[in-house]
Amino acid sequence: MPILNKHFNTPYNTAPFSQIKNEDFLPAFKEAIKNAKVEIDEIIENTESPTFKNTIETLDFSGEQLDRISSVFFNLNSAETNTKIQKIAQEVSPLLSEFSNDITLNEDLFKRVKAVYDKKDELDLSIEQETLLDKKYKSFSRNGANLSEDKKEKLREIDKQLSQLKLKFGENILSETNTFEMLITDKKELSGLPEGAKEAAYQLAESKNKKGWLFTLDYPSYIPFVTYADNRELRKKISLAAGAKGFKNDKLDNQDNVIKIAKLRYERANLLGYPTHAHFVLEERMAKTPETVQNFLNELLEKAKPAAQIEFKNLEHFAKELDNINRLEKWDSAYYSEKLKQKLFSLDDEQLKPYFKLENVINGAFTVANKLFDLHFEEIHNIDKYHNDVLTYKVTNNNGDLVSIFYADFFPRKGKRNGAWMTSFKPQYIKDGTNERPHVSIVCNFTKPTKTKPSLLTFNEVTTLFHEFGHALHGMLANTTYPSLSGTSVYWDFVELPSQVLENWCYQKEALELFAKHYETGEVIPMDLVDKIKESATFHEGMQTLRQISFGLLDMSWHGQDPSKITNVKAHEVDAFKNTNLFPEVVENCMSTAFSHIFQGGYSSGYYSYKWAEVLDADAFEYFEETGIFNKEVATKFKDNVLSKGGTENPMTLYKRFRGKEPQPEALLRRAGLLK
Repeated sequence: MPILNKHFNTPYNTAPFSQIKNEDFLPAFKEAIKNAKVEIDEIIENTESPTFKNTIETLDFSGEQLDRISSVFFNLNSAETNTKIQKIAQEVSPLLSEFSNDITLNEDLFKRVKAVYDKKDELDLSIEQETLLDKKYKSFSRNGANLSEDKKEKLREIDKQLSQLKLKFGENILSETNTFEMLITDKKELSGLPEGAKEAAYQLAESKNKKGWLFTLDYPSYIPFVTYADNRELRKKISLAAGAKGFKNDKLDNQDNVIKIAKLRYERANLLGYPTHAHFVLEERMAKTPETVQNFLNELLEKAKPAAQIEFKNLEHFAKELDNINRLEKWDSAYYSEKLKQKLFSLDDEQLKPYFKLENVINGAFTVANKLFDLHFEEIHNIDKYHNDVLTYKVTNNNGDLVSIFYADFFPRKGKRNGAWMTSFKPQYIKDGTNERPHVSIVCNFTKPTKTKPSLLTFNEVTTLFHEFGHALHGMLANTTYPSLSGTSVYWDFVELPSQVLENWCYQKEALELFAKHYETGEVIPMDLVDKIKESATFHEGMQTLRQISFGLLDMSWHGQDPSKITNVKAHEVDAFKNTNLFPEVVENCMSTAFSHIFQGGYSSGYYSYKWAEVLDADAFEYFEETGIFNKEVATKFKDNVLSKGGTENPMTLYKRFRGKEPQPEALLRRAGLLK
């Protein structure tokens, strides 16, 4: 069974997807866990005194086989899942949770780790080794190693429940997304929609043997509909469906899951000696405490709210003037914002899309990476992929050395969750003198090509691609010794810096000229359009900022206090949103029940990090702008001090080494036009 190997007999040691069957996974996981336990036993049974090498280093390199199987399996569960894989995930997650606890709650192992940690001042360790030692010690102390036996058992039980609840939460959302369909048979009801959106909807209906135009909650279908469809009732219908995911009191309802997850996280934090889940999480973040996060969000709120309220009033006035709308609702937001944007800047996405053919945008991202970091991308066809849509590339440096293998998966399909993300199939690390290079992947949900048009991206999709590609560069350029400190294994509120900073190039004439070319004529995007893109970049920035702040505050409301008295998810959410609301409340909708970032992904107590990283990225990009956006010296400083360093040092230390100073919040407010 090929999946049992950590080293595959394949080009570049890539995952042999075509040889892996679903039924291989469970036995493979069990075998890998068994082997990983043997590796742990060898560390414990070593008769020599504990040293950094025989304990800390050996521990970090253990479980490689299990890590590879996990990365293949859980990436498939996100990007190419089915009921069999989901069932296996439910079986496997408790096993992995149990194994993780077997390590962190193992007294003999902890004794060895603690023995090394206690004499760290006498050891001649590099900064990376010091960081690894600190991280390993904390992975025990922060996860129950100092607890009594009965409390350790309790912790195991909580972790097991949490792993299953998070999976269930995600499965429900995926099912909700896949279940909703809005079939339109009257062409008049398509009024306002761009030709591309209509054609895609027609093809989707055709593929399901239906007559008419089919719209779903997949972003490339949903976003154009709520942005352009003139029919307000249909906008309302699809908007309510999107907002009611996990909130219908049916078998896919997530209200109970949300409350259980929040309470179990709180109970777990208390067990470990922390006041709340947020206190536990933030100890290992740049922000450090829930108070810092609350202050950060409230300070931004104070700056953004007046601007947001003015923008909202203007939007209300515009909708009233245009269509006699007396009360602006959430399903009107994207529609009238787009109309107002067109009026103010004579700019709309449909005008821009012909210049953003997917293939050109990919090549644009590659060219930017080449000019900044000397990377070369070559499409290759000799490695396995998990779906035909996936593109595969070999990434090399100027010397022709392999830097990374890169997978890119761009289109929606039934077994793939919504949104966009970066992940990896194999980490980077240095072992026995060999620098093992990473296998990195980005997954998006863009508009598919139709019979008459290639995949043409909205400008928002262009920035999404650059965002995920920024994460990918963080993974590709990793150059650390230890796998657990490599690539994106950094403090959570630092991880968005590489992704968000790269988005800035999408607004620059010098960068756009490289790839924004009309898909039919090859004409470079006219400079007046580039100027309009830049001008409109801060359009409704107050409202957008308020929206992000509201999500951060909702996250902290679930995780920064005792949730035991919360019995009604919706009522709790309404209270959390009270200072950020602009639109009338929609009783049928609930954000929390579909807030996958915090209830399924790793963003619990961390959603604020998007805005936090925006401060870093605005400040960092000002440095590029001062010297030229393709300045090699600044780019090299960014690569050497941020992208290649992973989590080997404190992120503020790394940032200051790149920038020469701490980041200034004013940079973000300046860029957002919120600094008067």
